Amino acid sequence: MLTVHHLENSQSFRVLWLLEELDVPYHIEHYARNKETSLAPDNFKKLHPAGTSPCISDGEHTLPESNAIFEYILDKYGNTELRSLDVEQHRVSYLYWFHSAQGSLMPLLTESLIFKRMISKSPVFIRPIIRVVVSKVQSSYLNPRLNKLISHIEQTLKHARWFAGDTFTAADIVMGYCMEVAIARVKLGNDYPNIHRFVADIKRRPAYQKALDKNGPFTPLVD
Repeated sequence: MLTVHHLENSQSFRVLWLLEELDVPYHIEHYARNKETSLAPDNFKKLHPAGTSPCISDGEHTLPESNAIFEYILDKYGNTELRSLDVEQHRVSYLYWFHSAQGSLMPLLTESLIFKRMISKSPVFIRPIIRVVVSKVQSSYLNPRLNKLISHIEQTLKHARWFAGDTFTAADIVMGYCMEVAIARVKLGNDYPNIHRFVADIKRRPAYQKALDKNGPFTPLVD
């Protein structure tokens, strides 16, 4: 049976959600973060040379990386509804958002967390200097890129219920986690009603709720 090595408050929540959407049986191993560093424990890091979450094992295979795991599971269990769309334009949208989640959006959200921690974890006597440096990088690099992508997402969801049109797909699962993190981490307010509507929609899905029951309380890391 497939095992999800599930690190708390991590991207591996997506994998639980995907498996619940597919109604695939799986085993879950829970791992708690180090309370001081918020990093994965040593026994999790030993699962694979990359040492990153999410991570699954299935027989002789151990596999990290969200999208690689999704492709592996979708290939193995033969589901076409979550990724193969009949309309070409929807298929193109699916491919773009499925890979944009990890290729563009999640790195920016991770950098947002890192920059916050550069300030909060630095010694008090140099914190004002670090704050100035971080602010400069955020204003010249991080914020323009992140704001542009978030605005693109808002417009996409203005014209369609899901990221690939009117059909729920795996792109909505990988992007769904990103949007929950974005709301918590960069404080998306009332200027993004379609993003908030999308997140409310995913939280109503029975598979999401089942995954949340197995996950336990889900709180994206914000600082």
